Amino acid sequence: MKQQLILKLHAEQCSCVVFNHATTRLFHERGVKDLHKLLRTEAEWLRGAMIADKVVGKGAAALMVAGGVGWVYAEVISQAALELLHEHGIEVKAGRTVPNIINRKGDDICPVEKLCLRCYTIDECLEKIDEFLLSIARSA
Repeated sequence: MKQQLILKLHAEQCSCVVFNHATTRLFHERGVKDLHKLLRTEAEWLRGAMIADKVVGKGAAALMVAGGVGWVYAEVISQAALELLHEHGIEVKAGRTVPNIINRKGDDICPVEKLCLRCYTIDECLEKIDEFLLSIARSA
């Protein structure tokens, strides 16, 4: 099943594939929006889930830890995300590990990664992500 998730991630050109309770779901939002929405509206569905994701920074990793995810594949993962997932006993497979996730322009660290870098707890990360996504929704 793990290999099928990775193949589906590429074949469907989605941002994230989540498998749990004999169901596979595809997600297409940028950044952490889909994981955040899942955690806030269907947290029980994440518990024990397997996830294949294109890019996993510390913010995404914090959402996965908070949701109780069991296994993660990341095409690209930041060192901070990898360490956080390992600290919480989550099995990780990665295509490439990088020092930091870079923003879409390629000129700075991803905003969510930057917000979470100095956080010491999962709750701190979640609070920063909540605030960030709320500010984006307000400005849209």
